[in-house]
Amino acid sequence: MRLLFKNAQVATMATTAEYGLRDDVSVVVDGGVVADLVSESSASFADAEVIDCEGMLLTPGLIDCHTHLVYAGDRALEFSERISGTSYEQLSSQGRGIQSTVKMTRAASSDSLYAQSVRRLELLKAEGVTSVEIKSGYGLSLDAEKKILDVIARLSAECPVRVHKTFLGAHAVPREYAKDSDAYIDLVCEEMMPPLAARGLIDSVDAFCESVGFSVAQVGKVFDAATSLGLRVRLHAEQLAHTGGARLAARYRALSVDHIEYMQPDEAKLLAESGTTAVLLPGAFYYLKEEMLPPIDALREHGVRIAVATDSNPGSSPICSLLTVMNMACILFGLSPEEALAGVTRNAAHALGEGDRVGTIDPGKLADLVLWDVNHPSELCYRIGENRCRRVWLGGQERP
Repeated sequence: MRLLFKNAQVATMATTAEYGLRDDVSVVVDGGVVADLVSESSASFADAEVIDCEGMLLTPGLIDCHTHLVYAGDRALEFSERISGTSYEQLSSQGRGIQSTVKMTRAASSDSLYAQSVRRLELLKAEGVTSVEIKSGYGLSLDAEKKILDVIARLSAECPVRVHKTFLGAHAVPREYAKDSDAYIDLVCEEMMPPLAARGLIDSVDAFCESVGFSVAQVGKVFDAATSLGLRVRLHAEQLAHTGGARLAARYRALSVDHIEYMQPDEAKLLAESGTTAVLLPGAFYYLKEEMLPPIDALREHGVRIAVATDSNPGSSPICSLLTVMNMACILFGLSPEEALAGVTRNAAHALGEGDRVGTIDPGKLADLVLWDVNHPSELCYRIGENRCRRVWLGGQERP
């Protein structure tokens, strides 16, 4: 079926200026793909279903390119302790933090994990998210990581949203390997990653490169193993201290390097040269009361793609609202509303290696579209707690 979207403000996001905003075109969709943008005055297809957008804003579907949606339980009590002054590092040193979520996730059944996770996914979908990256990493054993990745695959199969599946076996050192993190890295590389990849459960591989996670040398082993399996890599880095993780990500031409509060400004040039997207996670910055800002000016100066994501997780960013995080990116990091919207559309698509398929309203791209009851794209970052999403199409099919 052909669709003709008429009478809309179209934020194509296909250019780096003024949202690619057009108010003089209709969008033609054919076979689930954007076929053309044609003059509003001449748009006419007798065999097309006409969608009257009533002057509202049409954007690409939003993309949340960094989440940890699949987990069991919560860490609300730890939140109370952090408010009282206990640091993220202190909780980790006590075997809590990620380890407490690992314990609950290992104990949960697949059906229970699915039920908890699909509720979080529905919240993102309600705000116009059409693509989402979901990481494993709360299992830290072959069976538990497979269980999480199976749930992610089930979400992909049963929910009308595009899901990018990331293996984060190198998220933390499990308690049973507390005295030998190198042996755990060997397990990740030799016994976990190959069978999970062979089952088609992995689209990319991530790691946590921090003092409370893994060293640059250990992550290099993980990246070598991923590369040998034909998998792209991404990295949590420079969140709590400068570790050299951003340089490592650039060396491996990672899809993205995420957090980067402590990345050095001169490292932005390396990301630009490698094509690695910088993913900002203002939710974690906010929850952890961080004070070191990512090197935004350096990223801009060198033309590094800047994406924005929720980092939705039970500990440092229990957020299921990409619109709220867009506002945070503007208020906390100084992004313009246009940079924030590009960060959850065009640039987020590149962070998933999908820049040629989604992220802009362009001929040849998938027709993942959202209609918003707003007067200007900047309003999407302006409000908190008010969702103006009215209709969503995934590959040209309207989502209920």
